[in-house]
Amino acid sequence: MSLAPVLSPQNVKDQVSAAEWQTRVDLAACYRLVALHGWDDLIFTHISAKVPGTDDFLINPYGLMFHEITASSLVKVDQAGNKLMGSPYEINPAGYTIHSAIHEVRHDVVCVLHTHTAAGVAVSAQKQGVLPISQQSTFVLSSLAYHAYEGVALNPEEKARLQADLGGNNFLMLHNHGLLTCAGSIADTFLMMFTFQRACDIQVLAQNGGAELIAIEPQILAGAKAMVAVVTKSAQGMGGALAWPALLRKLDLQDPGYKS
Repeated sequence: MSLAPVLSPQNVKDQVSAAEWQTRVDLAACYRLVALHGWDDLIFTHISAKVPGTDDFLINPYGLMFHEITASSLVKVDQAGNKLMGSPYEINPAGYTIHSAIHEVRHDVVCVLHTHTAAGVAVSAQKQGVLPISQQSTFVLSSLAYHAYEGVALNPEEKARLQADLGGNNFLMLHNHGLLTCAGSIADTFLMMFTFQRACDIQVLAQNGGAELIAIEPQILAGAKAMVAVVTKSAQGMGGALAWPALLRKLDLQDPGYKS
């Protein structure tokens, strides 16, 4: 049982719009789902979501494990990193650098999700990055960028380089560091990370097998975006709305506390 201090959910709910509260609930669910899938790294990674109708965003309170995060405990900050509502918690400074950089220039992006999983970091340390060896990799490679490691993301000057490297893509591999996805909804961003993580898991397992790997043909990779649109019934994003209700049903059975 968590011993971390909990903010009153009613106090927060009464101070925000219905749209912001729904975003808080969905973002808290995303944190819990990341923990449920074992992608968390104690307190050290982060997920953010834009507050509807504003340039402000919500991010995790620095010091809470992902399975502890609730809708009311999320910290609301502006683009300069100033807290906009009372909270006993600060935010991860490296998280602020990465997330504020993306939200600043990608106005199509609602959510940004960053992880440090073992397989994700392992592939990020490989010079060739994601290999075209699985169906999952084709989805990732259709919108993948890379960013060179510059140490812990505390230097504001790195933001411009991160923005330039990401461009209009939705998957970003941070070399020697980890994985990042961003999209126009929390649901799409989570599903993109599920696909990215699975592609890395498969790659590491395939490489460990020691056999020669079969590369997917370039013409198939070239048509990956069209395939994604058909499979997910969405011309944009990953069709996360299809999977999100099922994910929430699973979460509600195991860990419904995120809604408070």
